[in-house]
Amino acid sequence: MNILVTGGAGYIGSVATEELTKAGHAAVVYDNLVYGHREAVHATAVFEEGDLADKDLLDRLFSAHAIDAVMHFAAHSIIPVSMRDPIPFVRDNVTNAMNLMEVMANHEVKRFILSSTANVYGDPERVPIEENDRLAPSSPYGESKLMIERMLHWCEVRYGLRYASLRYFNAAGASENHGEDHDPETHLIPLVLKVALGLKDRLDIYGDDYPTRDGTCVRDYIHVVDLAQAHVLALEALDESSCVYNLGNGQGFTVQEVVAAARAVTAQPIPAQIAPRRSGDPATLVAGSDKIRRELGWKPRHPDLRDIIESAWRWTQAHPTGYPTGYAR
Repeated sequence: MNILVTGGAGYIGSVATEELTKAGHAAVVYDNLVYGHREAVHATAVFEEGDLADKDLLDRLFSAHAIDAVMHFAAHSIIPVSMRDPIPFVRDNVTNAMNLMEVMANHEVKRFILSSTANVYGDPERVPIEENDRLAPSSPYGESKLMIERMLHWCEVRYGLRYASLRYFNAAGASENHGEDHDPETHLIPLVLKVALGLKDRLDIYGDDYPTRDGTCVRDYIHVVDLAQAHVLALEALDESSCVYNLGNGQGFTVQEVVAAARAVTAQPIPAQIAPRRSGDPATLVAGSDKIRRELGWKPRHPDLRDIIESAWRWTQAHPTGYPTGYAR
């Protein structure tokens, strides 16, 4: 199939493009390079620079490349930014996704994979979280993803669109060719590794008074390659029905445990200090991913936290300042 990968110059999108290519699909990457990197686009993918706000360009792209399905990664995703200024954040995420759905409907493209988030559950009532648990986003970012999920439902009702919404927890690690390079960087593992490299003086740990085993937040880390492979499996399953899946390892680690593992992997001291809590951070997010394991046979190949950190450390050492040219902006 010809797969349009929005945000395919970003972290998860670039690895997903890599896995799509391995599975025999052809990828067309569509990215405005505001947050992505031209060097992250897979060598065999067609690259089209553009914005999802431009429906005319999208229409021409669908015509030119005979698109069969869409994997949608492009979005604003920094939770603290969404908390500070929710209106433009949610507007862009939701409107751009709806532009994409509209063009798909006009071209009768019937397969859509959404990069969603565990934030749609907010502060969960139980752990591990299952797909049918209460949906109560704890940030405008999570709200924007839930709104997109709801629109996908109505597009299925009206236009026959089949979709998979993949709600993940914390993507981490690196493939051989692609790693994590954000500006600003807000994810824990790359921040820890910047300290290990001496690019940051210390790590700020946001809160140590949560109801967890050491007072710091608990998260479920999933290797980015395992995540990408789940997207490919979900795409191939859309002939059967639409679906919603949680993706994670099923076990959680505190911030302090991640720092300790990184110290062991890097053999660096990694100074850290406690900082005030950030708004919108639930205490514990751990996935129950039994559904996708049972229905699609997905199983993480890299579940060990040290293995995840080691892969990220290899990529970070090879790319200490990230991709060569940085961001377009």
